[in-house]
Amino acid sequence: RGTERGDEGARPGQSWALPSFPGSCQGNSVERKIYIPLNKTAPCVRLLNATHQIGCQSSISGDTGVIHVVEKEEDLNWVLADGPHPPYMILLDGNLFNRSVLMQLKGTSRVSGLAVSIAKPNPPQGFSPGLKCPNDGFGVYSKDYGPQYAHCNTTVWNPVGSGLSYEDFDFPIFLLEDANETQVIKQCYQDHNVPRDGSGPEYPLCAMQLFSHMHAVTSTVTCMRRNSIQNTFSINPETVCDPLLDYNVWSTLQPINSSGKVDREQEVIIVATRIDSHSFFWNIAPGAESAVSSFVTHLAAAEALHKASDVHSLQRNVMFTFFQGETFDYIGSSRMVYDMEKDKFPLRLDNIHSFVELNQVALRNGSVLWIQIVRNLLDILSNSSVGANVTLQEAGYSQPLPPSSFQRFLRARHIPGVVLTDHQAAFQNRYYQSMYDTPENIRMQYPEGLSPEETLEYVTDTAKSLAEVATVVARALYRLAGGANNTSAIQADPKTVTRMLYGFLIKMNNSWFQSIIKPDLKGILGDVPQHYVAVSSPVNTTYLVHYVLANLTGTVVNLTKEECLNPDKTPNAEKELYDYAWVQGSLDPNSTTRVPYCVRSTVRLSKALSPAFELRQWGSTEYSTWTESRWKEIRARIFLVASKELEIITLVVGIAILVFSLLATHFINAKADVLFSIPRDPGAVAY
Repeated sequence: RGTERGDEGARPGQSWALPSFPGSCQGNSVERKIYIPLNKTAPCVRLLNATHQIGCQSSISGDTGVIHVVEKEEDLNWVLADGPHPPYMILLDGNLFNRSVLMQLKGTSRVSGLAVSIAKPNPPQGFSPGLKCPNDGFGVYSKDYGPQYAHCNTTVWNPVGSGLSYEDFDFPIFLLEDANETQVIKQCYQDHNVPRDGSGPEYPLCAMQLFSHMHAVTSTVTCMRRNSIQNTFSINPETVCDPLLDYNVWSTLQPINSSGKVDREQEVIIVATRIDSHSFFWNIAPGAESAVSSFVTHLAAAEALHKASDVHSLQRNVMFTFFQGETFDYIGSSRMVYDMEKDKFPLRLDNIHSFVELNQVALRNGSVLWIQIVRNLLDILSNSSVGANVTLQEAGYSQPLPPSSFQRFLRARHIPGVVLTDHQAAFQNRYYQSMYDTPENIRMQYPEGLSPEETLEYVTDTAKSLAEVATVVARALYRLAGGANNTSAIQADPKTVTRMLYGFLIKMNNSWFQSIIKPDLKGILGDVPQHYVAVSSPVNTTYLVHYVLANLTGTVVNLTKEECLNPDKTPNAEKELYDYAWVQGSLDPNSTTRVPYCVRSTVRLSKALSPAFELRQWGSTEYSTWTESRWKEIRARIFLVASKELEIITLVVGIAILVFSLLATHFINAKADVLFSIPRDPGAVAY
């Protein structure tokens, strides 16, 4: 991704200095006196697949328009018909950010861009810019297998899905993340742009300029071909798009040789979940219900199972798997299946005994958790919920599987398995793949007045609920793996769950996450967690899931820093079986220094890049082909713009002054010997 800042570019016409608003940038340069930059924004960017481009972009020099605030649908009339100063840059209330409004704006030249404010509280009717049928065409159902279930013929999983994220807009759309900056824009609009007595406002007017020009066009096939040509023939190749990629995180209950192959007779139970999410805007992907609730439950179940006393003697192994890129047509799971088929992974598909997937699990009605099942594992799961505040119910054999990673495995081989969800049919989540899938959506609530450290440790009702689900999952996995002992001691820890929810949804830069990562990874701990897969890898979520899993399931070993960082030189380290990490540790209570230590675990990373790019099949219909366009700069700013007439007058006067200056210079230069001759001394006598 090209994110370097380019030149500021030419000013969009004659501008006037803005008054100083709260939050505006102060400085002595001419530019800072003219423009107010908007620093807390998130753009809609261009993504491409085998056949389409989606998203948004500006022209190469940015798009400019007079600001008009739209807070109700009637305000659109001014923009679309009545306003005398098009094109307009719309400041749109978050409650109006829907398909109906955007389709009206899409087909007109009177709109040059859109800035969207966040609706508070979340839109009560729900908002999902995703598809009604997520990942359609890339799961197990097709015209050849289960055609009655293909294309959501039986169940529309995401009924509130508008598909906005999959439209192509030829103007920029930005999200305003800072309420103070939104207020600055509204104040500028009130001062300069509000229509007076039904007539247009007078100049100068408040305008906005958005920069988000995208380099890639048409489709992944086109942009990857251009990349290939550039790399072949250019000395300084310029990449125009990048495949969406990252790493899957996986570990096993009993260690296996990561560089070898598991025996064909060895049976492994895979427990899986996704760790990525998406929304309309780039890198705004809180994913509280769609991703975080499930992978936090998964992590808690892994910890609980590892604490069982006889895990190393179980008949079957358990593999904990966290897939990246699942939002975009199952990137992570399709790659793992491909690697298993091509003998590029320690496991083969033949080794899989059964498959348990945690899908959306935070919005249960009462205690009910639904089992979407393929082949009968119901008895073991039902018995595992005895004594827990979780009631497992079967969705029914006439019900298709919801969008899930399991479908990619079923596409390759028939495997017994279940998908656990909080919905029997359509999603309970009314904010699927949107910026509103936040902690509030899964009912996370904290008392007022808590410090960050107290908030980290406060056990919410949501944490208790997910810990109960994790307990049931851990006990079920124990039974599936052949465990015969009483499972009452297998219990997920609500304190661990509440820490993870806080870290993955509210604040990554907290004391617990700081203590469990490597010292050189401190920079990944940003304030607001986002879970977009992106193109630079590993992303923050992948790193943190890796180190949280290592912390919860690994063992602290007595090794020095040098031994921990170089296990191949350490006796009995068994590097093929274990991964070693030297982590920061907690702060010493009596000082500001940390107490680092070495963690040994079975956690590994495997590539989550679609096989389509490995095979150079950029037009594939079998595998995900999603790419992200590169860009030069993303920025937004507001300023005052003068009328066209004044701009023309200013230009003409400027040209006239220039011509006069040239003529005057020419005349002075031509008469220089007269004008600048040295006068004679009057006392001198000529002979």
